[in-house]
Amino acid sequence: MKGKAYEPEKQRFKATFAQLPRCRLFLRCQSKNMAQSAGRSRNNHLSLEKEHIMASLYKKPGIKIDPKTGKKTKTESKKWWGQYRDVHGTLKRVPLACNKNASQQMLAEIVARIEREKSGIVDPTIDEMKRPISQHIADFEKHQKSKNNTPLYVREIVNKVKRFVEHCKWRNISQIKADDVEGFLCDLREKEGLSIQTSNHYLRGLKTFVNWLVTRRRLNLDPLVGVKTLNSQTDRRHDRRALSALEFERLLDAAETGPPAWGLTGPDRAMLYMLAAYTGFRKGELGSLTRRSFQLEKEPCTVTVQAAYSKRRREDVQVMHPDLVAKFKEWLAHKNVGPNEILFPISRKTCGTERDGAAFLVFDLGAARTFWIAEAETEAEEKRRTASDFLTYKNFDGKFADFHSLRHTFITNLGRAKVSPKAAQTLARHSDISLTMNIYSHLSEEDQVEAINALPGIPGVKKVDD
Repeated sequence: MKGKAYEPEKQRFKATFAQLPRCRLFLRCQSKNMAQSAGRSRNNHLSLEKEHIMASLYKKPGIKIDPKTGKKTKTESKKWWGQYRDVHGTLKRVPLACNKNASQQMLAEIVARIEREKSGIVDPTIDEMKRPISQHIADFEKHQKSKNNTPLYVREIVNKVKRFVEHCKWRNISQIKADDVEGFLCDLREKEGLSIQTSNHYLRGLKTFVNWLVTRRRLNLDPLVGVKTLNSQTDRRHDRRALSALEFERLLDAAETGPPAWGLTGPDRAMLYMLAAYTGFRKGELGSLTRRSFQLEKEPCTVTVQAAYSKRRREDVQVMHPDLVAKFKEWLAHKNVGPNEILFPISRKTCGTERDGAAFLVFDLGAARTFWIAEAETEAEEKRRTASDFLTYKNFDGKFADFHSLRHTFITNLGRAKVSPKAAQTLARHSDISLTMNIYSHLSEEDQVEAINALPGIPGVKKVDD
C-alpha cells in the first residue's frame, strides 16, 4: 500500500526529468537572446555617446626618435588640439593654443558658432575676416572691372587701397582701424607733402573698398564711419581758371601761326582748343574723335564721344556752336584723313602715345603773351604788360591755365550767357550740380561788377547821369 501511494509522485518526477533538456535549451536560448540584446543596447549607447560628444581637448601624440641611439620616445604636441563635430556631423580636429584655458575658450567659441549655424543664425563675416586681405582686394578689383570702369580708374583705386594695407600692415580686414587710416593720411600730408585734396582722394578710395566689404557681408560694420574728408579749400595746390575772351582769342592766333609741336601742327592745336572750349570735352575724349564722330549734314550739327572713351562710360552727344561748325569744316577741308582715322593723336588709349596737353597749351600761351607784350607802343605800356598776369600759366591768384582749364572756360561761358544751372549741368555732363557751380564756374571781376550794377538802385538816390 505504501509503494502504491507514492506511485503518482514517481510518475510526475519522471515526466519532469524528461523535460529538463528542453528547459536547459530554452534557458540557453533565452540567455543568448538577452546577451545579444544587451550587446545591441551597448552598441547603441556607444553610438549615441559618440553622436553627443560635441568637443574635447587632447594633446596630439607623436614619436620622437633619438638620432644617436635610434630609440623611440612617445611625445605630445605643445599645443592643445580640439576635436568637434561640425554642423554636418563631420569630425574635425584643429590646433588651438599652448595654454589649456585659452584652448578651452577657443573650442567653446567654435562649438557656439556651430550651434548658431544649426539654429539658422549664420554669420558669414567670421570666415571672411580670417581670409588674407589680399584675396579681398583681388575680388574688389574684379568688381570694379565688372562695372566697366576705365582701367586707369581701377588701377588708381586699387593702388590706393594697397598703400593703406602696406603702411598699416593689415593682414586681414578685421584689422582695418580708423586710427591707422587717420595716421597714414596725416603722414601723406606732412611727410610726403601731398595736398588735402589728394589725401581726400586716398580716403575716398579706401571708403569705397570698405563699403563694398560691408555690402558683400564680409564686414558687419564700417570701421571708417567716423573718418571724414578735410576741407580742401584750405589747401588748394592746382586750382584752374577760365580764360577770358581776349586771352582765348590770342591763344588761337598764336596756335594757328605757330610751328608744329608735340605731334600737332599749329592749326591742329588751334582746332583742338576750339573744340575743348566749345564742347567741354576732356583731352582723352577729344583724342578719340574721328570724322565719323561729327554729324554736319543736318541741323543741329553734333559731335559724339563713344561710351568706351567717355569718362562716365556712356555715349555723349554735344551740339556744336554755328561758329565752331564753320571753323571745323574749314579746317577739315585741308585734312586728308579717313572716316575712322583719329583726328588728334593725343591719347594713349587711341594712338598709343599720351601727349601732355598742358605742355603744348603753355607753349602757345607763352607765344601769345610774347606777341602781346611786343605790341606795346610805349616803354611804360610794355612794363605794365610785363608786370601783369595776362596770358600766364599761373596768375596772381595762384590759379592755373592748363588744358583742362578749357573745360572750365566752356562751363564759365555758359554762366556768362545766362544759361540755367540745370542746362549748364547737363551740358557739362556732371552728376552733381554743385560740381558745375562751385568748381567749374568762375566769376571774373567784370562779371561781379556787372552783377552788382544790375541790382535795383537805392530809393531816393539820383543816378549820376541825371
